[in-house]
Amino acid sequence: MADVPIRTGAPALPLSTALPHPARLTPADHELLLDLLATPTAGPLETGPDDPAVRLWEAGRAYATAAAAIGLKVLRHAPPDPATLRRDDVPLTVREAAARDETFLARQPSLVLRLGPELPRRDTVMFNVHLDTVAGWWPARFDGRRFTGRGAIDAKGPAVALLAGIRAARASQPALGSRIGVLVQAVAGEEGGAMGTFGTRPLVEDGFTGGLNLFCEPTGHRFLPRSTASMTASVRVDGEDAVDDRPEAGHNATVLLGHIGHYLARVLPPRIGDGRVCVAGLHTGERHNRVYGTGRLLLNISYGSRPAGRSAEAALERTLREALADFASGAAGAPDLARTAADAARITSLHWYKRGLPALDGRGRALWAEDLLERHAGLVRWPDEEPAFTCDAIWMADVPGGYTAVLGPGDLDTNHAHAAGEYADLDDLDRYADEIARILVARVRHGPPGGGAGEPSHAHSAAVPGAAADRISPR
Repeated sequence: MADVPIRTGAPALPLSTALPHPARLTPADHELLLDLLATPTAGPLETGPDDPAVRLWEAGRAYATAAAAIGLKVLRHAPPDPATLRRDDVPLTVREAAARDETFLARQPSLVLRLGPELPRRDTVMFNVHLDTVAGWWPARFDGRRFTGRGAIDAKGPAVALLAGIRAARASQPALGSRIGVLVQAVAGEEGGAMGTFGTRPLVEDGFTGGLNLFCEPTGHRFLPRSTASMTASVRVDGEDAVDDRPEAGHNATVLLGHIGHYLARVLPPRIGDGRVCVAGLHTGERHNRVYGTGRLLLNISYGSRPAGRSAEAALERTLREALADFASGAAGAPDLARTAADAARITSLHWYKRGLPALDGRGRALWAEDLLERHAGLVRWPDEEPAFTCDAIWMADVPGGYTAVLGPGDLDTNHAHAAGEYADLDDLDRYADEIARILVARVRHGPPGGGAGEPSHAHSAAVPGAAADRISPR
């Protein structure tokens, strides 16, 4: 495909899509965001099965109530069918958590909202935002300039700014909600390693998508038409323990896994073409007076396409074999490690917690959409040379037609997403609301080439039985 020019600054907006007044969050929006931040919504994958404070139902209802004030109606507010988890590519951690906890799915509903009647997919703009967060909660605060609290930037702040943008666009363009429709997915199951398998994926497969699809994640206000997927592997050592007075009698999993981790961290990253390697947790034991013969090392590897994912799997397997051979040759002469060196290949195994997920690369897939976002909405595209990151946008990879990008305020690192002190600045959220409004105004005035009503939107009807199916499912 031809390279799309990368602009270093936001271009001047054409008068045809300029709003009479920039979109801004109102005091009611501030209260909604504080309410959402005060509602713990970290799912059981983050907090554990025994934590009762997973209040995603409550957060969804608060969000739906605020959305109703600007005309968005509830199409679905419910957890997915349990069959969603009976698929080979559902992460093992998700399946195990659901097997331990019969309320796992019931406590994690996803919400779908719609502005206007059911319209063909090409005439619909879909936004996806997640209401679940990582673990770690503290009282929400707003000092007039900055919101702090878990989910402030990832992604409750963007969720509230999204509604403010839709409100401003509708005030400017009455055709929004009649000629052009809006869908909002406010999902659970984005965090905790769930990868959207029981939140976003079921909604996408049920047809809640548009011709233009935007996922609300921190991108520094640049639109990113890519999303990596990730795989999680565990290197296990299953040997025999030994007493500290006779370390040579057992297998030293701590030393072996430490060597493997160091080797993988040095050698594997250059073999991963378009992703990143994270050598993560290592655990053998906690006491000083024994040699632990068992343990595990966790790795997470991102990739930008399915072929790249398969290549990364093979690279990990090859590099692990090399690491074991390197350990065996280097430790064989150490008396305390001789047994571990001799048996290293036999007692070490590789296990996959997660693999086989799709990755998104939408560059050049719909030039009309990139033109709409850049020229008509005044946005800047994420540079091709800058690595992408993983989010639920991967589930749009195999949806034919349309265009998908990730777009949001703030930065995952700078705004401390997934860390203590997470924050979102009001100016940043206001700017994002204005960008959402400009996108929607631009979409009313500029669509895909060809005109016409587009393809019928049969999937929405199948997903929501009955003509008047705007409802909230009972808890």
